[in-house]
Amino acid sequence: MEVVDFSKTNSVLNQYMAELRDKNYQKNRLLFRHNIKRIGEMMAYELSKTLEYKTKTITTPLGTIDIPLPKDDMVVATVLRAGLPFHEGFLNVFDKADNGFVSAFRMYINREHTEVGVHTEYIATQSVKNKTLLVVDPMLATGGSLAAAIESLLESGKPKKIHLCCVIAAPEGIEVVKEALPDGSTIWCAAIDQGMNEQKYIVPGFGDCGDLCYGEKLQSFRKHADK
Repeated sequence: MEVVDFSKTNSVLNQYMAELRDKNYQKNRLLFRHNIKRIGEMMAYELSKTLEYKTKTITTPLGTIDIPLPKDDMVVATVLRAGLPFHEGFLNVFDKADNGFVSAFRMYINREHTEVGVHTEYIATQSVKNKTLLVVDPMLATGGSLAAAIESLLESGKPKKIHLCCVIAAPEGIEVVKEALPDGSTIWCAAIDQGMNEQKYIVPGFGDCGDLCYGEKLQSFRKHADK
């Protein structure tokens, strides 16, 4: 299984990643979402080079020209809510793709907030059977929510190929999703960080992506662990 790490090569992606990680830049919620979206667009462009193409003759006002066009039927799926701006970046590039949405979130299951469980609540998707499936989510920490999302999406059929795309990944999460992905899948990461802390956040990371994009959420699910 191929793992692509964009942080190993220098590009303008470094600038967007630096701003995402900078606690001062993070105060600008609009900029944070925009950088997540821009990374999605750039990753989608690089991924497009791996697709299958078929030449089509295009008629211009002055003649004709043969242009290779992507022939993959695609589904771009994301995990609510943090995945929405990342998904938008991919959809800006793959504008003809179908879309899928999964509500799979993690919650602490002990009082110390060091053990994490995953809850899948909602899924809306087209069939992924024989299609190229892109599962896009900014954070790959424990890998539990993405593994659950993949399992839910595959209930609609077996895709031709799966690309798992994230902004920041922890090595532990990569190993978990490898078990959920079929052979021949590809994992795309803007950066692979050193690991996770006791609360299962990626270190150095940039914090909670959903909160930074949309504001802090009520921690209602923690009540079950605090009783």
